[in-house]
Amino acid sequence: MITWYTGDPTYDTILAVSFGYALLVCISGFFGSASYGITASKKLRFNFDPRWGWFLMELPATLSFFYFYFNGKNCLEAVPLFFLFVWTVHYANRGYVFPLLMRVVKGTKGDFHVSVIILGVMVTTLHGYLNATFIAELSDQYTVSWFTDPRFLIGVVIYYTGYSMNLHSDWIVRNLRTKEEAAAGENVFRIPYGGLFRWISAPSYFTEILSWVGFALMTWSLGAVFVLLVTAGNLIPRSFLLHKWNQEQFPDYPKDRKALLPFIS
Repeated sequence: MITWYTGDPTYDTILAVSFGYALLVCISGFFGSASYGITASKKLRFNFDPRWGWFLMELPATLSFFYFYFNGKNCLEAVPLFFLFVWTVHYANRGYVFPLLMRVVKGTKGDFHVSVIILGVMVTTLHGYLNATFIAELSDQYTVSWFTDPRFLIGVVIYYTGYSMNLHSDWIVRNLRTKEEAAAGENVFRIPYGGLFRWISAPSYFTEILSWVGFALMTWSLGAVFVLLVTAGNLIPRSFLLHKWNQEQFPDYPKDRKALLPFIS
C-alpha cells in the first residue's frame, strides 16, 4: 500500500493502479477497438442488444458513486452536493435515457460484446469510487468558496458546453433512422448534418471528452483525470475509425469534414 496523493493508502494505491490501466487503454486503443457499434465483430459469441449493453456497462457508475458518496463525511456539504447533481444527471442520461431512446433495428443481432460490458463495469465501478470518495470524504478543498474558484468556474463552463453539445449530437444521430424504419427492420444509414457535424465526424466523442475535461477542472481531482484518460483513450482512436467508416460508406461524404477536432484532424 502506498500514499502519495491523499494520504489514504487504500485510495492512493487504487488510484495508482487505475492510472496504470488508463495508460494501457490509451496505448491499446491504437491497436484495436472495443467490439460494439461499427467495430462490432459478428464472429464473436455472447453479443448483447446495445440497449442492454450500455445500461449494464454504465449502471455501476451510478451505484458505485452513490454508495461511496453517501458514506463520506462531507456528503451533505454544498460543493459535494453540486458534484453529486452533475454526476447523477450525466449518468441518468448516459446509462438510462441514451440506451432507452436508441433506435435498434428490429430483427438485428446484438453487437455489444460481453467483454466490453465486463471491462466497462470494472472501469465505471472504479471511477465511481475514485470520484465519490475524493469528493465526499478525502478532499478538504470543497468549502463554499470553491464556487468562486477560477478552476471551478472555468470547469463548469467547459463541462456544460460539452454536455449540451453532446446531447444535441446524440439527438442528430438518433434521428438519422426513424422509429418506423427501425420497427420495420430497415437498417438504413444516412450522413448526419447540423451542429458540430458541420466540421467533424465524431461530435459525440469530442463533446464527451470535453465534458470530462470540464469535470476534471471543476473538481480539480485525479479521480476525474482517470475518467478523462480512459474516455480519451477509447474515443480518440474510435473517432478516426468512425471517420474512415463514413468515408467508405458514403461516396458523397463531406470531404472537408475532420474526424475529431474541427479544422485540425
